[in-house]
Amino acid sequence: MSDFQKQGDCPSSQDLLAFQTGEMSVADGGFIRMHLRTCDFCAAEAEFYEHYPILDDAHEQVSSPEIPEPLFELAEAILSKKEPSRTLDRLIKEIDSVSS
Repeated sequence: MSDFQKQGDCPSSQDLLAFQTGEMSVADGGFIRMHLRTCDFCAAEAEFYEHYPILDDAHEQVSSPEIPEPLFELAEAILSKKEPSRTLDRLIKEIDSVSS
């Protein structure tokens, strides 16, 4: 029984990921295809990448709505420990009017 772990001749995890996502040339992928036939560990790792793909930064970007100006000014004043130029009640009213 063999050890279920990467061996010296195993491709790197980055190569397996590139193979699985199609970012590897067909020629370079030939070695990995042959290797996956005989290495249960690498076959399991490649299957993992197939079911749980790693997302790059472009896929993880989340757009956030613009902060209403009165709220931004209040937060900026609090964070910089400045006196806000408007009263809290007035800012709340402005925020409510923008949100409505």
